[in-house]
Amino acid sequence: MTQDIFPTWPDSAAQLVDVAAGRAPADTIIRGGVWVNVHTRETLADHDIAIVAGRIAFVGPDAGHCRGAHTRIIEAEGRYMIPGLCDGHMHIESGMLTPAEFARAVIPHGTTSMFTDPHEIANVLGLAGVRMMHDEALMQPVSIFTQMPSCAPSAPGMETTGFEISAEDVAEAMAWPGIIGLGEMMNFPGVSNADPQMLAEIAATQRAGKTVGGHYASPDLGPAFAAYVAGGPADDHEGTCEADAVARMRQGMRSMIRLGSAWYDVESQITAITEKGLDSRNMILCTDDCHSGTLVNDGHMNRVVRHAIDCGCDPLVALQMATINTATHFGLEREIGSITPGRRADVILTSDLKSLPIELVIARGQIVAQDGMCLSDCPHYDWPQEARQTVKMARDLVGDDFAIPAPEGANGVTANVIGVVENQAPTKALQFELPVTEGRVQATGEVCQIALVERHRATGGVVNAFVSGFGYEGRMAMASTVAHDSHHMIVVGTDADQMALAANRLRSLGGGIVIFRDGQELALVELPIAGLMSDSPAAEVAAKTQAMMQAMRDCGCKLNNAYMQHSLLALVVIPELRISDLGLVDVRTFEFTDVIVS
Repeated sequence: MTQDIFPTWPDSAAQLVDVAAGRAPADTIIRGGVWVNVHTRETLADHDIAIVAGRIAFVGPDAGHCRGAHTRIIEAEGRYMIPGLCDGHMHIESGMLTPAEFARAVIPHGTTSMFTDPHEIANVLGLAGVRMMHDEALMQPVSIFTQMPSCAPSAPGMETTGFEISAEDVAEAMAWPGIIGLGEMMNFPGVSNADPQMLAEIAATQRAGKTVGGHYASPDLGPAFAAYVAGGPADDHEGTCEADAVARMRQGMRSMIRLGSAWYDVESQITAITEKGLDSRNMILCTDDCHSGTLVNDGHMNRVVRHAIDCGCDPLVALQMATINTATHFGLEREIGSITPGRRADVILTSDLKSLPIELVIARGQIVAQDGMCLSDCPHYDWPQEARQTVKMARDLVGDDFAIPAPEGANGVTANVIGVVENQAPTKALQFELPVTEGRVQATGEVCQIALVERHRATGGVVNAFVSGFGYEGRMAMASTVAHDSHHMIVVGTDADQMALAANRLRSLGGGIVIFRDGQELALVELPIAGLMSDSPAAEVAAKTQAMMQAMRDCGCKLNNAYMQHSLLALVVIPELRISDLGLVDVRTFEFTDVIVS
């Protein structure tokens, strides 16, 4: 059930006016702080903030006229008062947590608004799954705005999902109370080629007066990019270099630059602001995405802002990129993103603008966190059984299911191999010479085997290929039902029997991540909801995730946050080479390609 009881501005207008004028008492006054004004990019010492009904009524040097007998006083003690931080693009499911537990994890880091695209669960449970995410989001003490997923499947004809999203689904969702716009339009070739369904989804969003999210994962900035922009997407987060950020901003898009658990794309793009001097109001900071270990140990949007500052960005500009820029982009400048009258009272107290310690967090006028501790209740949705029984495999697998036959008589082959690139979402299309034993192509050296196991319709399908970059050694395998975006099951390993063990373990469990070596289970993260999320506390999931990543290192992997690389190997909308349940995909041409070249 939707439970968003936060009053709208019309509900609160009379109270706000009366408190600002001194005719009625404020609920809360934050006294004696440095007002960080993101509208004017300045800091103003010795200011107060008066709050009523969860919104800001007054900001000025003295809010004494707003004080009543029962007004709560919070002493800022000269600290900076900054707006609550906004994450402009992310997927809650990638944190392996439900919206409630994700909120509980990020609130102490000062994140009070999130713009989330639940296209992960859309691929598994369709529109019903999106509604479940939307409803739990609205139950939280912070603002979680939902973008209706646009692409399930992300690339029609290249993969098979559990459910498909239609233009009619998009039109229906635009009427839901928490829907802020359309999620990232990943089918960029479809938009550039005027695909009727993609344009219909965009049109339904624009008719509703809402924002269309972008995803242009191609280095081609020529006519194809121009056609994509003309199709309606208003932002993009897939840039990896300064030229990408510049091109997007010049064409009227917001450039979203991300620092997640595995993607480090801020440093290479923020130079468009720090060195090239372009208008910073067209750039937005986001995560896309952080797993639970990052959230618990390193932070969320506070981590991104600190990183931007470390990359040479002025602290006030970095704060704009994580507050007012985001709010303006989504049409919410009068609602969130600044400490000014009428806005939701989302305020952080911090003693330093550069290191950004998050000392007190206020959301909607209530203290929700202090000194790293969440003090607010984050209610859970009652997830039904159909959301917990989503791993559908016809039978247990055996080692032979992972065999890759060689051409008759061959002693060796040339194979297409997916090349993992550390800290980036794109992969490389590589070729390796691989040996043949008893008619089967063998993974060897730096090349491992990868398989995509169908898990939505119990077809029994297994697609096999090769991947390099993980550096695994010995007899091991890792399996995950988090397999962006179609979310079948990705299995990577050096031994077919270990791969079967890992796949079968997740089949019996109902979803998660598991690592086997020499027949022994090294690590396990249970993800019972859609095979994507846990409703356990973030610290528990983070501990299991850390153990999983340590197990990857124990098996020889030295990549930074290699799990994120693993989970994206089936994302058939990011170049160059990916695997799907239908085969090996060359994303440069959006065509299937053979595993064995010769």
